[in-house]
Amino acid sequence: MPDADPPGNGSGHEASDDPGAGRLGLRARVTLTFAIAAFGLSALMAGITYFTARATFLSERQAAAQRQAFANAALVQNALRSPTTQVSQLIESVDTLPGSRSVLRTGGQWYATSISVSQSAIPPAERALVLSGTPATQLFTLAGTPEQVIGVPLPAVHAAYFEVFSLDELAGTLRSLAIALAGAALVTTIAGAVVGRWASSRALRPLAGLTDAAVAIAGGELDTRVDTGDDPDLEGLASAFNRMTANLQDRIEREARFTSDVSHELRSPLTTLTATVSVLESHRSELAPRAQRALDLLDGDLRRFTRMVDDLLEISRFDAGSAELSLDEVDPGELVRRAVAASAPAGPDGVRGSVAFPVEIGPGVEGLRLAVDKRRFERVMANLTDNADFYAGGVTRVRVERQPEPIRGVLVPAQAIRVIVEDHGPGVPESERPHLFERFYRGGRAGQRASGHGTGLGLSLVAEHVRLHGGRVWSEDAPDRGTRFVVELPLQPATVGPVSPDAAPPATWEAT
Repeated sequence: MPDADPPGNGSGHEASDDPGAGRLGLRARVTLTFAIAAFGLSALMAGITYFTARATFLSERQAAAQRQAFANAALVQNALRSPTTQVSQLIESVDTLPGSRSVLRTGGQWYATSISVSQSAIPPAERALVLSGTPATQLFTLAGTPEQVIGVPLPAVHAAYFEVFSLDELAGTLRSLAIALAGAALVTTIAGAVVGRWASSRALRPLAGLTDAAVAIAGGELDTRVDTGDDPDLEGLASAFNRMTANLQDRIEREARFTSDVSHELRSPLTTLTATVSVLESHRSELAPRAQRALDLLDGDLRRFTRMVDDLLEISRFDAGSAELSLDEVDPGELVRRAVAASAPAGPDGVRGSVAFPVEIGPGVEGLRLAVDKRRFERVMANLTDNADFYAGGVTRVRVERQPEPIRGVLVPAQAIRVIVEDHGPGVPESERPHLFERFYRGGRAGQRASGHGTGLGLSLVAEHVRLHGGRVWSEDAPDRGTRFVVELPLQPATVGPVSPDAAPPATWEAT
């Protein structure tokens, strides 16, 4: 059912009002689940690998450094036993690992192999512990670089030996390992998302047939069935779906037949009543005033009853697929004028055609030819004007436009004609617009405005007649006040002839 905007020209407000608009679909949720699982698993494995490798590398590095430091300390102690040993030359001659530096305290003085690493660079706690006679090892940071210091007391010569090892190379190795593991985790996460997408698509593929079938049924193709295929898990669902569709189709067909049969059965007594009222009308002058008023009431109710039966018959033809178009090529402006005149109320002399609103013809309409069923178009205009009379205080304007409209006086090939009917009523609330063209819908204000008129079939028949021509109809707010109904008809309708669901074989959708 068209909303306030024409179909295909939505204002974009519906998505924000939809409570499920922000929810992820089932396929997206499965993909996200796989991605999160892959990320969690890869992150766990990367963490275990990194910290295990870090502990192993650091342990090996510390063990090698300790072996080297104690060996150098033994050499220094042996050398210091000789009174002729030059301490500065001794400390320079110590064989150390690449990146290590030595610090020696003896005779109350400190000696170092590097200016950057002296006694002040060694943590105070380490110095105090070693100088008290206890070997110690400590990790610390010097100028932003991780370092390890190993202190060995030399009580036999009243000295203490310290060796500082740089761990910058080990830190670089660990950084490279961390980057590699993070990249592997990212690749694993992407791979998990790809696998999740593939698995969800494969798992949901059987539901695609059910979705297509449901869409077709919603569009009126009640003979649609789902092929159960070879999937044993889907067979029960597909069979139940087909049974539901068959029962729905049977029920709708029975209701349509009932409506058609009742409408046909009512035609005979209505014809008799109409003839009787005509006879009484011909002798109206012979009746008493009260009888004349009763005759007027009877005539009005009989006309409404006849109109309702005609509407029900028309609806039953649409439901049965037997509605046909009888097309004539006409001038659009003249067609609208005649249709409006035919729908105008009869005057005192019984002649129709006097209208209180203008019929405007837009630029470029003259000269166009419209293929249309004149009888059905007159019903469209009659129903729209009657709707305005019953619920909106009457029509204020009718306008005929070509679509697309001329731009700066330049005419482009016209594709459709739009007929606009405006009223000056209070307008239609947004909540009611989606239901305006539903059968038997009369709106929330129907009980307050001429509730005795209409059956709720008028606008639904308008939609059916327009659809049969391949056109569309919608409602929107009028520029000043009231409601505007827009009927758009293509110059050459896509459907010519009967519209029957039996014209094509039943549709079958694969569910696997």
